[in-house]
Amino acid sequence: MNTIKPQPGIMDIALYVGGKSSVDGMENVLKLSSNENPWGASEDAKEALVRASLSMHRYPSTDHGSLRDAIGDVWSLDPARIICGNGSGELLMMIAQAYAGKGDEVLFTEHGFAMYPIYANANGAEPVIVAERDRVVDVDALLSACTKKTKIVYIANPANPTGTMLGEADLTRLADGLPKGALLVLDGAYAEFVEGYDAGASLIDARDNVIMTRTFSKIYGLGGARIGWAYGPQQVIDVLMRLRGPFNLSAPALAAAEAAMRDVAHTEKCRIENAKQREWLAHALSEIGIPSDTSEANFILARFASEEEAKACNDYLTSQGILLRYVGNYGLPNCIRITVGDEASCRRVVHAIGQFKKGAKT
Repeated sequence: MNTIKPQPGIMDIALYVGGKSSVDGMENVLKLSSNENPWGASEDAKEALVRASLSMHRYPSTDHGSLRDAIGDVWSLDPARIICGNGSGELLMMIAQAYAGKGDEVLFTEHGFAMYPIYANANGAEPVIVAERDRVVDVDALLSACTKKTKIVYIANPANPTGTMLGEADLTRLADGLPKGALLVLDGAYAEFVEGYDAGASLIDARDNVIMTRTFSKIYGLGGARIGWAYGPQQVIDVLMRLRGPFNLSAPALAAAEAAMRDVAHTEKCRIENAKQREWLAHALSEIGIPSDTSEANFILARFASEEEAKACNDYLTSQGILLRYVGNYGLPNCIRITVGDEASCRRVVHAIGQFKKGAKT
């Protein structure tokens, strides 16, 4: 009889499955399943990583001061209120570790990031799923679902996998309507794709119950380096600092991230090109009968007539060496999430889906 048992909630976790990256026996595979930046990291970031590799026998900085200063400079934030982590995922988990446990509730919406319930269960808290309205976070529904047990509300803005987002007025209403002692966590993995959006920084500066997380994995093209950061009230950051491991980021990763953050020209170029290709992709798909909501991220959520059609299309595209993300596990069984690629990639996807639609009609 096994007497060694994990903490409550851990065995309720369904393992996270990332986007596929290969097809057996096939070359020239187009991977548009993980919302990666097709234009890659900036040349400055690549050069900084190579230089840092010459000193890999040295331990990295424990305070991440240089990177926090760079983030503060670019985003006009107080570096003392910034914490860096092994991707934003580590920080999102640390927030749950710090503020949610047995008897507490963690709220997120029905199409929210698949890791949110994992963060809750891993710390013994109760995950609470709240309905959305037409694939958009419903502020009224979230506030109605809050109880005295609510400790954390996770929302991604823009949201993944829908690409939709809330405006400042709705975010303010949500933050101000939360129960006392509850923390609003704004997951800003895709914030940089939205022109002029501060990802909630002004909201955070005006109150003590909001924190935002960010990542270098998307627009900065550093998914393989695993770097994220968060900005929040000083007292919340101080708590998270007590949980963070002293060497949670490597020296090459820190150097690459700092260079990527300061290369604002590359970031802006990627934002503009993404917006251009995203608009083309959405329009081209709509012309062949595949609608999508207006996306503010680096992907679109293509909606098919049925679950069967979505699955069949995804299977067909895989057979053609095109990897997208079927999102039935996100409560969207008739949808496929398509990462925005470069022009050639977007045209290849639309052509293949068009061929599938023609075949389905014959």
